[in-house]
Amino acid sequence: MSLVAMANFPALIADGLAVGCGVAAFLLLFPCLMLFAESVAAWPRPTQVSPSILPLTEEAALAVLIPAHNEGPGIQPTLESIFKDLRPQDRVVVVADNCTDDTASVAKGLGATVVERFDDELRGKGYALDYGLHFLKNDPPDVVIFVDADCEVEPGSLPRLAQRALEQSRPVQANYLIEQPTTRSLKGAISAFAVKVKNYVRPLGLKRLGAPCLLGGTGIALPWQSAIAVNVASSHIVEDMKWGLDLAIHGHLPTFLPEAKVTSRLPSEEQAAKSQRTRWEHGHLQILTSYTHRLIWQGLRQRNLGLLALALELSILPLSLLVMVWAGMTAATLGAIALGGGIWPFQLAAAGGIALFLGVFLAWVRYGRDELSLTQLAMVPVYIFWKIPLYILYVLRPEKQWVRTQRDATEQAKP
Repeated sequence: MSLVAMANFPALIADGLAVGCGVAAFLLLFPCLMLFAESVAAWPRPTQVSPSILPLTEEAALAVLIPAHNEGPGIQPTLESIFKDLRPQDRVVVVADNCTDDTASVAKGLGATVVERFDDELRGKGYALDYGLHFLKNDPPDVVIFVDADCEVEPGSLPRLAQRALEQSRPVQANYLIEQPTTRSLKGAISAFAVKVKNYVRPLGLKRLGAPCLLGGTGIALPWQSAIAVNVASSHIVEDMKWGLDLAIHGHLPTFLPEAKVTSRLPSEEQAAKSQRTRWEHGHLQILTSYTHRLIWQGLRQRNLGLLALALELSILPLSLLVMVWAGMTAATLGAIALGGGIWPFQLAAAGGIALFLGVFLAWVRYGRDELSLTQLAMVPVYIFWKIPLYILYVLRPEKQWVRTQRDATEQAKP
């Protein structure tokens, strides 16, 4: 290497680092801007809707499908909230999946149709849903609604979901909110807010932008032809998200209905909460890496802006990880500047950071202040620090098996 080349070597390194950081900052700018756009679009609060049941035509038959694994102690409130919304021609089907408790007998005693499934190898919610759909094929409903066994459905929500699914001939996702644990904590408060941003603020913004949404696990209504359009049988740890994307690629783009509400509660027990968050976030990252490029390709191939919007939505990392990645990338751009590189990568990173933090702040101002104080919001860095091992675990040993979240003892004891 000549002396001139050696003299220019540090400058070449600085330029290379600047270009690499610039490309990374440019790519990260898109999900940050998407999050900001969703928060802005969601700013006006939805018009309050009367909780009275919306009319369904007498010919329309509704089936509620509930996958349940050892949910005997807590399934009663779920079924009671569902039966309040049903008409004589509607039905509830509980799939008692690999149960070793009294789930089947409790559900039968409350008036549900129960089908039992036992399979030691094919385990997971996706297989239970598939089993229930095959059972319904003998007498298919017009609309099928999926509800988890640990959720409660707000009155009027089921007919609203069914009506919208029939009107638009597409899957419909309810407003699925997760309440703080009975034992309140900083982690629980911040986690509940993060879920609210993901499950309510962002889908509401997408709806107002005319874009489809991701499916969120429970409170999902599908016209029968959509329900059987793709194979749901899977052991994937976020089978709902995968299913929704498969449906979208096949022309069944999900939409959001904020007026229909389904709620569950975060677990109080530390290990259960950690297990739940690990499954959600590892699953999201696995889906992100396997589906983003497919959505972009299919969106271009089909000339479908909805699929491209879903690709952008999917690219938004879990909030804690998104902040971590942004912080690391911004530090790298500052390092490039210190070595003599250009300032433009830092400018891109700064633009992304402004969009990211302003989007989260707008969501908190409009929808989070009642549950998360400003002081608690300022403690988010502590929460992010708590999440670091979760992401390290994803690199070293990603979660791949579906595991039922342990219910709270207080929840199990509900009458």
